[in-house]
Amino acid sequence: MIVAVFRSRLLPEAESEYKQWAERMSGIAAAMPGYLSHKGFVAEDGERLTYVEFESEDALRAWSAHPQHIQAKVKGRRRFFTEYNFKICTVVRDGSSRG
Repeated sequence: MIVAVFRSRLLPEAESEYKQWAERMSGIAAAMPGYLSHKGFVAEDGERLTYVEFESEDALRAWSAHPQHIQAKVKGRRRFFTEYNFKICTVVRDGSSRG
């Protein structure tokens, strides 16, 4: 499994347009072969975190190269974010419990 962790801070005036793009990208990502899941969080200080799981690096690479995702990344850099960073991680161990 490959995990992408995307941290960002949003320009306040970009909130509405960002939300529309984020919803569209969520739908496209979920339809990609190898997509497993994603969740987004917003901290009290305004930092955002998006956590995405893919079955393989190839699946993540296909998502990264999707034309609409490329367009969203350009828009994000130019119009949405004051700052961002991302990490691509290979899962070494995975466990769970439900109780």
